[in-house]
Amino acid sequence: MPSDYPQEDAPEHGVLEIPWNRLSAEALDDILAEFVLREGTDYGDVEFSLADKKQHVMGQLESGKVRLLFDPIENSCHIALVRK
Repeated sequence: MPSDYPQEDAPEHGVLEIPWNRLSAEALDDILAEFVLREGTDYGDVEFSLADKKQHVMGQLESGKVRLLFDPIENSCHIALVRK
């Protein structure tokens, strides 16, 4: 997968970081699926299954490369790169 996946966002005022490991397996799976199915996601010439895409993002969450954010105003979740 491209190195810029997922997209980097700076959290806005009021956006909360959510510990992914405190979510139910079903909630986390739904968030991962919604994220990888968003319009505009381009993987180039290589085809990846939905399960592969979700596993890639899950690996980034587990390694701390990305974080899960919740925007209470938009009532939506985002996954953003961790800036070091």
